[in-house]
Amino acid sequence: MTSYDVLGIGNAIVDVISHADEAFLQKHTLTKGSMMLIDEARAETLYAAMGSGVEVSGGSCGNTMAGIASLGGKGAYIGKVKQDQLGAVFSHDLKAIGVAFDTPQATSGPSTARCLILVTPDAQRTMNTYLGACTGLGPGDIDTKLVAAAQVTYVEGYLWDEPEAKKAVLKAFDAAHAAGRLVSITLSDSFCVDRYRDEFRALIRDKIDILFGNEAEIKSLYQVDSFEKALEATRKEGKIAALTRSEKGSVVIKGSETHAVPAAPITKLVDTTGAGDLYASGFLYGFTRGKPLAECARLGGVAAAEIISHVGPRPETPLRDLI
Repeated sequence: MTSYDVLGIGNAIVDVISHADEAFLQKHTLTKGSMMLIDEARAETLYAAMGSGVEVSGGSCGNTMAGIASLGGKGAYIGKVKQDQLGAVFSHDLKAIGVAFDTPQATSGPSTARCLILVTPDAQRTMNTYLGACTGLGPGDIDTKLVAAAQVTYVEGYLWDEPEAKKAVLKAFDAAHAAGRLVSITLSDSFCVDRYRDEFRALIRDKIDILFGNEAEIKSLYQVDSFEKALEATRKEGKIAALTRSEKGSVVIKGSETHAVPAAPITKLVDTTGAGDLYASGFLYGFTRGKPLAECARLGGVAAAEIISHVGPRPETPLRDLI
């Protein structure tokens, strides 16, 4: 018997979201649609130059866990924040929506992480991340009993940027499999895939049960020029893979099975921040309830559609009311 549907492990980050035009991106030499890691000095410079924005607890995996809670699922989270103002905000936000979060806060070292997100008029988001206290996540933060208490342990590919965080993930994966549970990863970002392609491919082959990625990420992973080629390369891994294609919906494969599911309708595209994170929420919520894969994909699409209809990566409407 498990206590949680999903345990998420990720970079605990507070998002600062602001609108910007193409000229701003060019002035600050930013690549539209990418996620760049920055140092504290760069974070302060960009923050000062950005227009007014909203601050909300984020981080890819944190967003997914918020979505699972909004759907009515039971979630837990492991991530590192510092004992500072932003750390308190992040902790409060997760606990307030019903996600268990008990990772000890750092009392020294870098401040709590933040991601400066610039949303252009075409709704694309360009992210600049100062990891700060996130870099302190290590194997000692992994509670193996908590891992064993969750049906699925879900992690973000961004964790591969820190060697100790990578060790923490591998410890969690081994604990999950030892307890007869499943593990899942999201590829996070095509630039992240570029950095760790060989490691990710080995990880998917040897450890992963459920893979999440978008069209750009999966094409980068297998270094092919079409989604169809990437789909067939992924199929050979023999895992469950849920691959999103923006307005084209998503495709889920498992062995010879293929389920192409259209995107949920939206009234207006405002901000794509968190779309993939929330797709994973809906999919994993359905999966941990034994739903067919096509229905899991539909739930993912509904959650993603809600998140892209407003600014910010956390649901504004209870997702359980939409499904």
